[in-house]
Amino acid sequence: MTVSTTPSWGKRLERALLALLLCLAAAAHARSIEPLRAALTPAEDGGVVLSAEFAIDLGPRLEEAVSRGVPIYFNFEFDLNRRRWYWIDEHVAGRVQVHRLSYNALTRQYRLSSGALHQNFATLAEALQLLGRISAMPVAEKGALKPGETYSAAIRLSVDQTQLPKPFQVESIANRDWQVDARTLRWQFVAGEPK
Repeated sequence: MTVSTTPSWGKRLERALLALLLCLAAAAHARSIEPLRAALTPAEDGGVVLSAEFAIDLGPRLEEAVSRGVPIYFNFEFDLNRRRWYWIDEHVAGRVQVHRLSYNALTRQYRLSSGALHQNFATLAEALQLLGRISAMPVAEKGALKPGETYSAAIRLSVDQTQLPKPFQVESIANRDWQVDARTLRWQFVAGEPK
């Protein structure tokens, strides 16, 4: 009499479905930075300003890393192009801004920095809320846009994995808990008459 040690097809199918459900659940809880809204409006000086809002979910790994003193860098990118039927799109305006989020254990405060400017916060949630809100950022100078023309705008906020310390960079490649999906928001914008 022979005894089979391999599981039946029913058990294999059950295990495969369980593995698929676990993968879907992990994908549903994937850490991400989602653009919620964005708008371009004329400025007082005749240029164009950007207002936008992002929902930021870093996940427990990155939140723990920040609270233990590992700085995390974010890249905000804005791009404005004018479509041309006869050639590639014309680049009209663009902006890249780097933000640094860190924690100081002595003062027990989170610090959000951009260039020489910085602001302290009591909680990580407060720092992420400010990071995810852009208000009246100048993006195009007076005369850069032609009234009545249609432009294609795009914004993105992402974690810069290359700025992490080297051991964390290796960990971020191998471990999904360190990765944060960053989505790009694209929309059409028709330039109005300057003020």
